[in-house]
Amino acid sequence: GDYPNTARAIAETIGLLEPGHHVMTGAQLNELDDAALRREVQVTDVFARVSPEHKMRIVDALRANDEVVAMTGDGVNDAPAIKASDIGVAMGITGTDVAKETADMVLTDDNYASIVSAVEQGRIIYANIRKFVFFLLSSNVAEIMIIFLATLAGVPTPLTAIQLLWLNLLTDGAPALALAMEKGDPDVMERKPRPKKEPIINSSMRLGIIIQTITQTFATLGAFYIGLVMDLEAQGYAMAGLGDVLRFGEWGSVDVKTASTMAFMTLSLCELLRAFTVRSERASIFRLGFFSNKWMLYAVGFSILLLVLVVKVPFLQPIFNTHDPSLNEWALVIGLALIPAVSEELTKAFLRWKERRQ
Repeated sequence: GDYPNTARAIAETIGLLEPGHHVMTGAQLNELDDAALRREVQVTDVFARVSPEHKMRIVDALRANDEVVAMTGDGVNDAPAIKASDIGVAMGITGTDVAKETADMVLTDDNYASIVSAVEQGRIIYANIRKFVFFLLSSNVAEIMIIFLATLAGVPTPLTAIQLLWLNLLTDGAPALALAMEKGDPDVMERKPRPKKEPIINSSMRLGIIIQTITQTFATLGAFYIGLVMDLEAQGYAMAGLGDVLRFGEWGSVDVKTASTMAFMTLSLCELLRAFTVRSERASIFRLGFFSNKWMLYAVGFSILLLVLVVKVPFLQPIFNTHDPSLNEWALVIGLALIPAVSEELTKAFLRWKERRQ
């Protein structure tokens, strides 16, 4: 409603008017057809002295450019544009009943800062859903590949059915739930809005799933191979290398408890350690801090305690086909389990570099 010079001064003061962009009046808008207005709204940040009809045309022009449009208002004359926008926002205190009934959202405090808080919370919720999906999907694809490749190589199955159930219910489940309690990245409001047609599993997540599948599969099968050599040597067989293990044809008479235990421990720790790195899609764990999500600490700590019980408690060992690992076995397992977490941090560093270049 202000005059153009007043509107320009206010817009410049609050940072709304970008350098090189325009201020347009309702009279100037009347001279433009719809095609010209669609071009003009891309470089015009402020419209002054406009009527309800002009607001409708502005909303329609922005939506025609594939923008997501929010419209705020309080009066009866704002109702058509509020309804035409993607997200209609009415004032709860000063707004008329017509505006509030038309709107998708009502600001009960009439404070525009509430919109900013809502956008921030919405971004955090969506990001946490993506983290949850990525963590579970990458872990489960890795489990499938481990079983598939071992079967293809003709060696015993690295993980038993009850071990897989344990992994999915407890090792994966508790950290995945803790991801829902994340408070969001430090720069969550500095990022550009995501494309509205972008799927949850976008290109960066697909890259992450591929890398995590490879690293977790490599780490688990590596631990399983080392364990197989230990089992075979302990039972009197001489193995010179990987070829001998793959050609070995007497698996039915060999107890592979060490190999199964090491594979189970490695995959469990892979998923628990990388749960910390999945807390952000871009920010490093060193920037987030290891202790900033207490629920993740509880979840991972609880899962590690259960893992130790499964391999240490005698009456649980036959159920899960495990044995009490030696210090050397623990050291090997922990070293291999760190590989996926390190690869996750390197992937995030690459994505940050790629974003800076763009």
